Amino acid sequence: MITAIPQPAFYIFKCQQSAPPGMPKPSCVSQNNPESVEIFQHLAQSLMQKGIMGTVQPIQSSCLNRCQQGPVMLVEPGHTMYTALTKEKVNRIIDEHIIGGSVVTEYVIADEMWGEPVSPASMAR
Repeated sequence: MITAIPQPAFYIFKCQQSAPPGMPKPSCVSQNNPESVEIFQHLAQSLMQKGIMGTVQPIQSSCLNRCQQGPVMLVEPGHTMYTALTKEKVNRIIDEHIIGGSVVTEYVIADEMWGEPVSPASMAR
């Protein structure tokens, strides 16, 4: 009998987009913000240290189209976009949202920058 591998309870998509130096567009991983380079590794290490890596899947993503609010990460389920990340904020998000079940509202993207999802069916030609 094969034991099923349980699906993760959460997927965390961390934008790893890095614009070349001198580019006007901000990026979630920036040489101007040394901490931004370490956030994904910090996220993964924290999940391992807390023993929850099997139930939370951190994923390095490309651009999530909220560059001005970076560094950003998206927590699914829930479409929760966290912005202006630091290692300290990641720690709180893991403890309060991922483990505790309560979204850390003060780190969530502003409604006017995110809004409600648009149905693909409503846009399809």
